[in-house]
Amino acid sequence: METELILIYSVGGLLYGLLEIVWRGWTHWSMILCGGLCFTLMYLISAADIALIQKWILSAAAITTVEFLTGCIVNLRLGWQIWDYSSLPYNLLGQICPRFLLMWLCLSVPGIALCERLRTLLSAQ
Repeated sequence: METELILIYSVGGLLYGLLEIVWRGWTHWSMILCGGLCFTLMYLISAADIALIQKWILSAAAITTVEFLTGCIVNLRLGWQIWDYSSLPYNLLGQICPRFLLMWLCLSVPGIALCERLRTLLSAQ
């Protein structure tokens, strides 16, 4: 299980970094760490015996929570200014906002499917 989670963390970090490069043209190494954690949590959620829509919602909530905590560390505490959502409506300390929560919810749909596919592939070995 440990090797499986390391692999999932690595895949998630790379995917998150690539997503950021596609979305805004650049990423930061801390986002690869954040993305690895987000994808690992999504992978664990995908194994839960709950309805698919609940998996999507839990995944979006987990990603948003990790992003908030990461933002509080890297942006507010360390002052790295990797992102700032303070100009967006209903933001929380400029670190998260409903617009990106909705985006994570939409991305959780293919994300959960990918996690389930990876679980099938990894269990076949």
